Amino acid sequence: MAIRVGISGWRYEPWRGVFYPDDLRQRDELAFASKLFNSIELNGSFYSLQRPEYYARWRDETPDGFVFAVKGPRYITHLKRLRDIEGPMANFFASGVLALEAKLGPILWQFPPNFRYDKPTFDDFLHRLPTTRKLAVANAQHHTGVVDGRTYLDSKTTGVLRHAVEIRHESFRNDEFLQSLREHNIALVVADTAGKWPLMEEQTADFSYIRLHGDEVLYTSGYGDKALEMWAEKIRAWTRDNRDAYVYFDNDIKAHAPFDAMELAKKLGVKWALTPMPMKRAKVKRTTAPRRKRFIF
Repeated sequence: MAIRVGISGWRYEPWRGVFYPDDLRQRDELAFASKLFNSIELNGSFYSLQRPEYYARWRDETPDGFVFAVKGPRYITHLKRLRDIEGPMANFFASGVLALEAKLGPILWQFPPNFRYDKPTFDDFLHRLPTTRKLAVANAQHHTGVVDGRTYLDSKTTGVLRHAVEIRHESFRNDEFLQSLREHNIALVVADTAGKWPLMEEQTADFSYIRLHGDEVLYTSGYGDKALEMWAEKIRAWTRDNRDAYVYFDNDIKAHAPFDAMELAKKLGVKWALTPMPMKRAKVKRTTAPRRKRFIF
C-alpha cells in the first residue's frame, strides 16, 4: 500500500514568491515541487496532446520513485463525448505519455457537468481503456496522422495501467455505473468540489483517487486543520485493506494547494520532502472566487 499526496499541475504564476522562491527559474519549478511531493497531476495533456520530448524531460527532472498522474484529453471526454474515439485514444497513447515509463501512474478521465450517464456508451469507453502498458503500446499503433513524426510507441516498463473517472452529473449516482467500474478495476474519483458537483465516496478499484478542489469555494479556499484531519481519516480507512491512494489538491488560485498537500501528507505520515520547506502561505483577504486561469502544466 502506498499513499501519494500532491498537487494538480505545478506552473501557476500566483505561486511564485509564495510557494516558489522568488529567484527560482520557471523551468525549475517541477524539479522543486517534485522534491516536496511524491506525485503530481499532469494536466497539460487535458488541453492538448503533448510531445514525447516533453514527457521525457518531465520524467528526467523528477526523483526516483516519483509518479505522475496524467489527465486524459478533453477532446475525448468533452468534445467527442466518447463517440468515435478509437483514433483520438490511440493518438493520446502514442503522443509520448508512455515515455514517463515507471513514473506513469493513473490516468484521470474527467467528464463535464452536462455529461449524463449512458450505460452502453460508458461501458464501451471502459472496455477500450488499456489495462496494461503492453496493451497501451498496442493501442498506440493505431494512431492517426495527427501525431505523425512525434510518437513514442514503446514501453520499457511492464505491468498494469490504472485509470480513474471523475464525474460531475447526478445521473452517475447509480449502481450500474459503480458495478461497471468495479468490473474494470477503475477508480471513481472522490471529488470535493465545495458542493458544486456530486461527491461520491464509493471505492471501486484496488486504489483510491481523491481530488480536493476547495473546501468552501471551488478552486479557491484552503483546507483548515479540521477539514484536513477529516480527509486524513477517510484516506486511512480507504487504505486499511492495502489499497493505494492518490490525493491531489486543485485549490490553486490563492496558492493553497501546495501548503494543504504538505499538511495532509504530514498527517498521513507520508515522508518524501527532499528540499527545504518553501515560503509561508500568503494571506489573502478576498474570499470570493475570481475567474480561474488554468495553466497547462
